[in-house]
Amino acid sequence: MRVLGIDPGLTRCGVGVVDGMPGRLGKLIAYDVVRSSPDEDISQRLLNLDRSLAALVELHRPDSVAVERVFSQHNARTVMGTAQASGVAILAGARAGLPVQTYTPSEVKAAVTGSGTADKAQVTAMVTRLLRLSAPPRPADAADAIAIAICHIWRGGTRARIEAAARRSLR
Repeated sequence: MRVLGIDPGLTRCGVGVVDGMPGRLGKLIAYDVVRSSPDEDISQRLLNLDRSLAALVELHRPDSVAVERVFSQHNARTVMGTAQASGVAILAGARAGLPVQTYTPSEVKAAVTGSGTADKAQVTAMVTRLLRLSAPPRPADAADAIAIAICHIWRGGTRARIEAAARRSLR
């Protein structure tokens, strides 16, 4: 399974592509950060993100997209930009006809490190170890996106099976 993980952000949107299967070590295919200037008009920033994500989906042909779910922050301006970027990320997967799943930051941290309260350094260290990388992926936004992809590979299949079973039991 190939997953495009996205850590949404308006100024820096981390992206990571990982191949893998539940219970096995994965393989890093690519990672990057889509950037935009805070001085640019919001419409141009979102358009840049949309085009960049569409190009990544076309280039890497993922089987699914995993996006970090927006969570409450104290800074309303920051959370609004993150929410807008998240919407663009979800749309990129949907437009390509791919399944899209969202995960909270604590779900991602728990999947990758074993602790839902791990810090960024711990997440980066575990991503480096789990994918047997020679150096940690930088910046942290890219490492977080890779962690989101790993989380989906390990947990997404289980979640999908549970949801499918629940739908069958309602029939």
